Amino acid sequence: MKISIKILALFSILFLAISCGNAEDDVNFNVNNDGELGKGKPVDECLNLGENQLILSIQEQYTTLPGKVSIFFKVSDSDGSPVSGLTADKFTIYEQGRNDACFNTISTSESFARISPNSQIFKNNTLLVLDLSNSVLSSSLTELKTASTSFVNNVMPDPANQSVKMAIYWFDGENKLHLLNPLTASKAELLNSIDGITQDISNDPSTDLYGAVIKATDIATDLLNKSTQNNNIGAASVVIFTDGTDQASRYTEAAALKKVREANANISFYSIGLGAEIDTEVLKKIGKTFSVFAGNKAELENTFNAISERVSERANSFYLFEYCTPKRDGSGENNLAIQVRSGNKQGAVQTKFNAKGFTGGCK
Repeated sequence: MKISIKILALFSILFLAISCGNAEDDVNFNVNNDGELGKGKPVDECLNLGENQLILSIQEQYTTLPGKVSIFFKVSDSDGSPVSGLTADKFTIYEQGRNDACFNTISTSESFARISPNSQIFKNNTLLVLDLSNSVLSSSLTELKTASTSFVNNVMPDPANQSVKMAIYWFDGENKLHLLNPLTASKAELLNSIDGITQDISNDPSTDLYGAVIKATDIATDLLNKSTQNNNIGAASVVIFTDGTDQASRYTEAAALKKVREANANISFYSIGLGAEIDTEVLKKIGKTFSVFAGNKAELENTFNAISERVSERANSFYLFEYCTPKRDGSGENNLAIQVRSGNKQGAVQTKFNAKGFTGGCK
């Protein structure tokens, strides 16, 4: 009996040790190893802000004399969904200097805290990739053109903004991703190209879906690399529409999904499927950010609108937050924590800045 009790106690201790270890590993993995906080790190425990339901991922930060601190970051919830529409009053600033035991709250009004237009440093590119194989051209081209037109109208700003651009590609059975309209900030140019699609545009009735995924990802990667030059920050979206499965068999499913899975984290992937011949499970993996499916062509415009909302939300979840710090020249490096609240959710991130040369007069 005593042996049984000892064995039971031993198993209990082991269970507790394993459970605590896994829980701690999960927290560390989600916060640190996944890189969710970008250039930031978890806030100091002395702030006692509680658990993060929102993730602030710092993309870039810099200071400007006489005393402005600028932080460029994106906000998402714990499921990875973008959080857009936040205003400066939703943010709280905390600073910790070398003489502070913990952080002090900085008044957002006295520090002239603001959400500034991010177009000065942020470039957002969207690739709309359309299946124009024979099945689409012969039975749902009119509906596809209407849906694509709505997509462009919803995503592209009016008036045009050079930081927001879109290109349109199409595929059939050829080993080629055809360019319908090059990357542009002009909504009118994109709409004209869609209007010009005719039933005789394709010479190959087959469907090279996996090839289109691979090539579109390569193009998005190249655009992202170019947009991050000259101190700019970039994001890209790949939106793929199809009404069927890959028929050309030129590339494998595994190769296409690997390309999507290993793509840069700032490239989002969306898929739109039409009809009964699609493989929804494959399209969900291709559209790892979000996927929608239309049972018939009458539902096509609604599905494109659903995707356009997601694309816009993600682009608008990037924020340039700026404020004037009370720290002055000679204070050295200072810790900075930013907290955001949206509804009943909150999240925070910590970083640091150097106040070298800082004086008064910042607005």
